[in-house]
Amino acid sequence: MNRLHVYRLLRRNAKLAEKRHPALEQSTVAKVMLYIGAGLMMIYLIFLGSILGRVAAEEDMPVLLLVVLPFFLVLDFLFRFIGQQTPLVFVKPYLLMPVRAQHVIELYLLNQVLSSYNLLWLSLLLPYAYVCLVAGIPFWSVVGVVVGGLLMVMANAQWYLLVRTLVVRSVLWWALPLVVAAVTAAAVYLIIDADLLDAVADSYAADAVLIWVLALLALAALAGLLLLNLRLQQRFIVQELSREEKKPAAMGHVTQLTFLNRFGLAGEYLKLELKSIMRNKAIRGRVVMSLSLIVMLSLLISYTNVYDGKMLLNFWCYYCFALYGMTALTKVMGPEGNYIDLLMTQRENILLLLRAKYYFHVAILLVPLVIMLPAVISGKFTVMMMLAYLLLTSGLGYLVMFQLAVYNKQTLPLDAKLTGKNNVESGLQLIIELVGMFLPLLLVGLTLLLTDDATAYLIMALLGLTLTLTHTWWLRNIYNRMMKRKYQNLEGFHASRS
Repeated sequence: MNRLHVYRLLRRNAKLAEKRHPALEQSTVAKVMLYIGAGLMMIYLIFLGSILGRVAAEEDMPVLLLVVLPFFLVLDFLFRFIGQQTPLVFVKPYLLMPVRAQHVIELYLLNQVLSSYNLLWLSLLLPYAYVCLVAGIPFWSVVGVVVGGLLMVMANAQWYLLVRTLVVRSVLWWALPLVVAAVTAAAVYLIIDADLLDAVADSYAADAVLIWVLALLALAALAGLLLLNLRLQQRFIVQELSREEKKPAAMGHVTQLTFLNRFGLAGEYLKLELKSIMRNKAIRGRVVMSLSLIVMLSLLISYTNVYDGKMLLNFWCYYCFALYGMTALTKVMGPEGNYIDLLMTQRENILLLLRAKYYFHVAILLVPLVIMLPAVISGKFTVMMMLAYLLLTSGLGYLVMFQLAVYNKQTLPLDAKLTGKNNVESGLQLIIELVGMFLPLLLVGLTLLLTDDATAYLIMALLGLTLTLTHTWWLRNIYNRMMKRKYQNLEGFHASRS
């Protein structure tokens, strides 16, 4: 059996697995919403490509898009964390079959290079190319821009895969993308500051040469990252599945967290939340990632003018508070799915657990409050603004996100981050997540539009405070609805355990 035939069989199996998935009916709704989001993204990219094409045509500088594209690829890199998985989940079912793991990994990497998401970026490249062609820029220069841009997007997909594979091994690997992003930004700044683009723009021939040189560099980067990913995935998959762990020589110090004993059983659940973060890689990774992003955003807002617009400052101020909650509560009750049967043994155990989770997430809002103090000192944020968004997050934001506890029924593996099962979201869960992300911002936009800033922040603070003080009522409502679905949820938790 040649390699091409193996690829065809694996691709057909992947399609059949998707069609036969028990959650297909639920995920269809989610897919429709994702298609709508993709359509909106295409419209935005077409508009952006047309604008950039017009600027490039006016300046006789077709290489412009390839110079600014790395900044868009930084956002693309971050967006890929939402849905793109590592290939180890794809490889695992074939480990006991007469198929080489290398062939399965190669197919996955090939699918990532030719994925529809990568091709979506043609919505940016083709309008840019069309505007440049109409303006009289040479055909081969325009073709080079399209080819080079697409190769850069494909290389970025492999770069994301490499970074994600490394950061789950150690959080310190986050320094790698930060250093690369800083070096790239510095290089682009030096090119622009040295007026290199203006010098190249004086000659279409020199412009075409530069474009194709950048395309060849992107091709070389893509080939190098493909080979590196292939080697790393082959190495890490064996380590992940063998679960070879060094046993400690002796029992170390165990943190007791005795100050929480005064809260009774709710205090025990608070201990469980804290120890889950300290001991479990998957949960700890989300915490570190969220806090790192908050620190980065706080520094950007405090010491640069990137987000100096009024709506942008309000947008990021809210999300700095809401980011960790939206990340963690998306899978609320997922970690507890590993031992949900024990929680069901006593009445209202789940209610106390929900209250403990809520108190923990309210308390953790103090962390972004401290992190964002430089933005207050620099005058970007006001104290009233910070208080309003803290209360809006603890009230309205958490009220919406905790609704997911009723419908989440898939166990979240605590340590198996690379080969863990992919939790398929239902359409209703996705709608709740989107409402939690955008409803508070919609209210913020309306109040800021209809009133002055001070009044708007006061209204949001009062709304958030009211919902925060009434948390016992709406948490009990969530608990009662969970109990009506307990057998359905238990079945889902049992079926999705590793």
